[in-house]
Amino acid sequence: MSTEPTILVVTDVLADADMIRELLECEFGSVVASTDPERAVEDFETHRPDVLVLAGNTLEKAERFYLGLFRRSSIIHVLPHKTVILCNKDELARVYELCKKHYFDDYVLFWPLVQDTHRLAMAVHHAIWQLTSGQGETYPEILAHASRLAGLDRSLERYAARGGQSIEAAQRALQQARKQLGGASFAPHQSAAGESTSASSAASGPASGGAARAVQPEELDRQFAQLAAALVPVRDWAGALTREFQPQIEAAVALCALAEEVRPLVLVVDDDELQLKLLTKVLNDAGLAVQTAASGAQALAALGQRQPNLMLLDINLPDIDGIELTRRLKAAPAWARIPVIMITGQSERDVVVESMRAGASDFLVKPFDHAVVVAKASRFLHVAQRAPLASSATGGRHAAMTG
Repeated sequence: MSTEPTILVVTDVLADADMIRELLECEFGSVVASTDPERAVEDFETHRPDVLVLAGNTLEKAERFYLGLFRRSSIIHVLPHKTVILCNKDELARVYELCKKHYFDDYVLFWPLVQDTHRLAMAVHHAIWQLTSGQGETYPEILAHASRLAGLDRSLERYAARGGQSIEAAQRALQQARKQLGGASFAPHQSAAGESTSASSAASGPASGGAARAVQPEELDRQFAQLAAALVPVRDWAGALTREFQPQIEAAVALCALAEEVRPLVLVVDDDELQLKLLTKVLNDAGLAVQTAASGAQALAALGQRQPNLMLLDINLPDIDGIELTRRLKAAPAWARIPVIMITGQSERDVVVESMRAGASDFLVKPFDHAVVVAKASRFLHVAQRAPLASSATGGRHAAMTG
């Protein structure tokens, strides 16, 4: 988000747009309005708002406007933003359900104009805070990092033990060298010329440029003692390595345990309510969390709330073709790595080829077996075949899964 967040107020009533903009300009520096339905997409893509205030005098207008954006805008699915709906008291129950399902982010009882006008500014502040706090790594990426910490304690122990073994080997080699040198003769002897030289000077030969000084046993003892003493702190450091990092190791182990308890999230997108319920049950029984959407617009709204680990996507959706939605997902860096399994009632080669080109990872052809659903989900989620997965895969074919 830029330093100054942008708020776009959408309504086809010019007087309402001016009034709401004046209210918000007391709190925010960049507030613009879109009042021409024909220029709705252009206004959105020009201003790229952080918060979209849907201020139409009916909830139906807000739904129609936002759905039109998802159908026609090329950037809405990659532009992080929050939505706030202004509604009247008769629409409260409906707008509450829409926000609970994450189709929109928040609502304000605004029509007819109420006394608590600060409530709108507070809703916008909350939306901006949610956008700011949501920046950074995604939830699946955090869990992936946590999983990489598994075995950190064992790795540290292994490397500390290896380091200790190397130090002990060095100490043994040092002791052996001292023994070997200690057995050498350092007594002077007569050379052929009758000169007294030491064994070490004789070994140096004429290239040494003169007689070398004999190394006395006492000096060797002192030097070896210094070397041995220098290795002691290194040995102690290797032994204390895991103890020093024990608090961090315990935190990493606890984080890994939490990551193991988090169920992978599957977003199922299909306009067939029965099929949504059946797939939800199959995946829940397999130990997976499930979020559902009945249209492409709902799917994109759900993606903006929490990124799933996997998507099951019907090709035939009421507002956007599943293949086109897959293209949009793969074009967005934030969503490009989400595996997409297409749900289709046909297995024609052209459909398969076009879907794979769009970025789909696999297919489910209706009607399909429980075991097939679980196996494909497990493959892309990298889920171990635990007991819940195995038990859920024993169901038979459900011919009712058609759509």
